[in-house]
Amino acid sequence: MQQTNQLPASASGSFMIGGDLRVYRLGFGAMRITGKGIWGPPPNKQEALALLRRTLELGINFIDTANSYGPEISESLIAAALYPYPSHLVIATKGGFTRSGPDQWHPDGHPGHLREAFLGSLQRLRLERIDLYQLHTPDPKIPFEDSLGALVRLQTEGKIRHIGLSNVSIPQLEQARKLTSIVTVQNRYNLTDRSSEDILDYCQRENIGFIPWFPLATGDLSRDQGHLAEIARQRHATPSQIALAWLLKRACVMLPIPGTASIKHLEENTSAAEIQLTDQEFQTISEGFPA
Repeated sequence: MQQTNQLPASASGSFMIGGDLRVYRLGFGAMRITGKGIWGPPPNKQEALALLRRTLELGINFIDTANSYGPEISESLIAAALYPYPSHLVIATKGGFTRSGPDQWHPDGHPGHLREAFLGSLQRLRLERIDLYQLHTPDPKIPFEDSLGALVRLQTEGKIRHIGLSNVSIPQLEQARKLTSIVTVQNRYNLTDRSSEDILDYCQRENIGFIPWFPLATGDLSRDQGHLAEIARQRHATPSQIALAWLLKRACVMLPIPGTASIKHLEENTSAAEIQLTDQEFQTISEGFPA
């Protein structure tokens, strides 16, 4: 593994979200700092707060969360740990799901709900404006333009700096771009699931940030015994680190946000930014996980 004297996250390179928010390309997803099933408080609040503070020490300046994580718990912990925020930190959050229990997720794209969800996030994060607010998912019961319109109105009011989308198709992204500027897309994407390859390519062409959720397939990649594991051994790294390095090399708009509740895993994930795969290594790994 290559070493750097800089903060580990900075080795991932940077990306300009919306043309004015520069972030390091390896961020942190704050979903798993809540309780089991992304429900309720974490088992140890102080450990969760310490983990969040450690993200900044490692150079991470892009944290992704949502009002539905907990619900409300993740955002509250971020504020408790990091407020007042350093000027270079970008906190992105999302609205569009309601929760009825552990591992239970229900789309709600009604404009009234989205506005209420947003204002709650604003209060919990102790912000006057959210730099990046994302529609968490389209709601099949609500016209997509109605849901997006609620965010556009909040942006017009000066409460949202930039708008992003999550769990969308290319037609939905194109429809949204006719209504407003879209600066990021957050879809499921990892070595074992590249079903969003087409939208990643679209984002690459249009210089739209692509935030892959589930970037490590919840540990499945750590058990790989093929080329990924072999390259990890050669690099004195873990398969998960190599999988993150592969994502970073895949596209310059790629903004992985691996999440964890463990400081050890956070440090391990962030160290992946210092691994620069060769073209041959990238190709070998890609061929081992057909898209």
